[in-house]
Amino acid sequence: MEEVRVRFPPSPTGYLHIGGARTALFNWLFAKKHHGKLILRIEDTDEERSTQASIDGIIEGLQWLGIDWDEGPYFQTDYASDHLAAADRLLASGHAYKCFCTKEELEQKREAAVKAKQRDVGYDGTCRHLTPEQVREKESRGLAPVIRFKVPQRQGSMFYDDEVLGRIERNYADIEDFVIVRSNGKPLYLLCNVVDDIRDRITHIIRGQDHMTNTTRQVLLYEALSAPMPIFAHIPLTLDLQKRKISKRSHGEVVAVQFYRDHGFIPWAVCNFLCLLGWNPGTDQEFFSRDELIQAFDLSRVSRANSVFNFKPGDPKFFTDPKLIAVNEHYLRTMDIQLLGEMVRKELEAEALWDPDYATNRYDWYLTTLDMIRDRFHTTKDFVTRGRAYFSDAYEIDPKPLAKNVLKFPELGTWLPTLAKRFAQLTEFSTEATEQATRQLADELAIKPGVLINAMRTVLTGQLAGPSMFDIITTLGRTKVVARLSSIDHLFASRQ
Repeated sequence: MEEVRVRFPPSPTGYLHIGGARTALFNWLFAKKHHGKLILRIEDTDEERSTQASIDGIIEGLQWLGIDWDEGPYFQTDYASDHLAAADRLLASGHAYKCFCTKEELEQKREAAVKAKQRDVGYDGTCRHLTPEQVREKESRGLAPVIRFKVPQRQGSMFYDDEVLGRIERNYADIEDFVIVRSNGKPLYLLCNVVDDIRDRITHIIRGQDHMTNTTRQVLLYEALSAPMPIFAHIPLTLDLQKRKISKRSHGEVVAVQFYRDHGFIPWAVCNFLCLLGWNPGTDQEFFSRDELIQAFDLSRVSRANSVFNFKPGDPKFFTDPKLIAVNEHYLRTMDIQLLGEMVRKELEAEALWDPDYATNRYDWYLTTLDMIRDRFHTTKDFVTRGRAYFSDAYEIDPKPLAKNVLKFPELGTWLPTLAKRFAQLTEFSTEATEQATRQLADELAIKPGVLINAMRTVLTGQLAGPSMFDIITTLGRTKVVARLSSIDHLFASRQ
């Protein structure tokens, strides 16, 4: 069986966005499934817009997601001579010709065709039948031609079989002679892409449905160059709630892979989510390990319908697709605790909250604490925001639980310090002993234990909800708990 070879050929004119990442992921999964190769090719022929920063961002984004490649990165500009050589071959074989029509002439013809309500407003083939003498005469006058591909003037339609969409047909009469080399001598994407895929021995082209207008013309190029035809698979687009294609220009950083890296998402969680945008396993399974997804992935399960990336700009709760948040929460709760520890360490280091003892003497405490608090967190950023109180005494208290659980009961200004003194005197500082001391004080004060428990949670963690209160107390330790419960005067200062 021929080796499967696929490619991901991004244009480095901006960051790696989730639509491109999903295309890369589908190609990667297909290659892994069939023990093939993924080639990374940077299509950098747009010299004005291509930047090194974009190239670096694309590579970093793929690496962060865990999408590795077997060859490359190759750069399209390094093969300009191959592209021009192919154009020369097409000229020599009669599959292409030089066109001297100017932009102004073409625009005038188009306007006239529109005014006359003609069905065909494309190129009319003016230069298609120029004789060699006419071509030389025009060139002698310094006219710079483009090179156009000569679409066969056949009856009927051309077609190709798409692995996702089935047979795709287009009438030859509807395809105009298209430009493959500009008048400045620069070859266009249509030609470059085909030549590069031939050179890289690409067997399957898996790309978005927005490329379908290119595919029919590229099929003609393969035929004219006498090259083996790859198998095409056009995957659905990713749209927003207004059914607009997800793009860098329209949607900003929320559709960038780097956005999720910088906001504490788990790389594989993002991959798992992206794969489910336009593909389904045919079962109810939602969460896949790397190997499970490779084995399950099949182009026959790719949807023909476009998928929706459901996010609401300006909504802090749904700053991205809620499904993506839910998938990330799942991985945060279930992933290997040591791996999570490595990820959270980077977050703590970035906020100057990392204690070297967490990696040595307090390693067990560190992992146990992460395991205790991770159930209610959405991303690894939450460990240094909502979980900051476990790693620092400099943490903010959420105003809502402060008002509800603390300031509502001014007497807590004395009750909590009293409880702190009792904690300090306990022979054993355990969950059982601290809970007993708390409930005993509540009985003495003739109040519900929840008044003390909820107030302690707010003061000790700054949060409204979390793990069991007495697990929190023993995790923080006697010294921190006593100090924090004793020093609460400032919380009531504004009420005095």
